Amino acid sequence: MFKAKAKSEVLKELIDVVSTLVDEVKFNVTKNGIGVKAVDPAHVAMVDLSLEKSAFEEFKGDDSELGIDINKMREVLKLARAGEIISMELDEDKNRLVMSVGNIVRRMSLVDTAGMSDPKVPSLDLPAKLAVRTDELRQGIRASESVSDHIALISSPDGFEMISEGDTDSVNLKLPKDLLEELSCKETVRALFPLDYFSSMIKAVSSAESITMHLGNDYPVRLEFKIADGKGEVKYLLAPRIESE
Repeated sequence: MFKAKAKSEVLKELIDVVSTLVDEVKFNVTKNGIGVKAVDPAHVAMVDLSLEKSAFEEFKGDDSELGIDINKMREVLKLARAGEIISMELDEDKNRLVMSVGNIVRRMSLVDTAGMSDPKVPSLDLPAKLAVRTDELRQGIRASESVSDHIALISSPDGFEMISEGDTDSVNLKLPKDLLEELSCKETVRALFPLDYFSSMIKAVSSAESITMHLGNDYPVRLEFKIADGKGEVKYLLAPRIESE
């Protein structure tokens, strides 16, 4: 069983976060809320999302899996005005998700979840942890996109730096320790990442004012932030590009 009501903004945040990596996704429903774990087709990035029961206006759920076509759900969300409540209910007999927005009802066939794995979230003990304002990261990405297709993230005891180097030009965003909301770093660490993935992840952050970042030398970066007024949590993992000598 699954039956829920949520503000359109909450569902939009959920879909924006997941759609950066996949077109189809499995919602793991429990009595306590919804969880999503997904890896992009290239196995470069992963998302681990949880949305508490309290993020919904109403929520009733038994342990179940819902295979969601993200584009179909996005079409429904486009119909909703800001603050409008969207109703969802599982029609088990016809394997459909029934979504209601105002006077419109969309009956959406569910995707077969048989081929969708539940990826294991790797346990990484990364030496650097910092919290950066989202708008600072967005500005750094905008500056970098015309310069290169990759970006270096560097953390040191003195602060954070984001560097993008092309054949002729370079851009760097430098934030000293006093401009970071949190910094725990004993030595300098650096890793290089594909800019398109990193950019998509940061652009998916709509309401969180800061993003917590965990870094290590040539290790994946783990990005963490809250959604749904703190009632949901997102973790992104992005694999590094190993720099050639």
